Amino acid sequence: MLKHVVCWKIADTDSAEGREKIERIVSGLQSLVGTVPSIRALSVGPTVVTGPNHWDLGLIVDFDDEDGLEAYQVHPEHQKVGGYIRSVVQEQATVDLIA
Repeated sequence: MLKHVVCWKIADTDSAEGREKIERIVSGLQSLVGTVPSIRALSVGPTVVTGPNHWDLGLIVDFDDEDGLEAYQVHPEHQKVGGYIRSVVQEQATVDLIA
């Protein structure tokens, strides 16, 4: 099982606008389940603990293998969601691991 893990920092997460951005990202990523065939499981949501070493939002997606991850990366619906995410995040950290 390949796990694709991504964390993001978003400006103004305490404001209504910041919370709306997070909600839109969560909704967009959740919409990929059933749309991108290679997704085996997807978990996404905002952090429950805040602090200087915490990210605002995280994603974990399970795939059978690297081919599944590649199919996800290039899928048109993922590209749409990713475009929005890139437009609102300040920082991103990604790791892909076998678990």
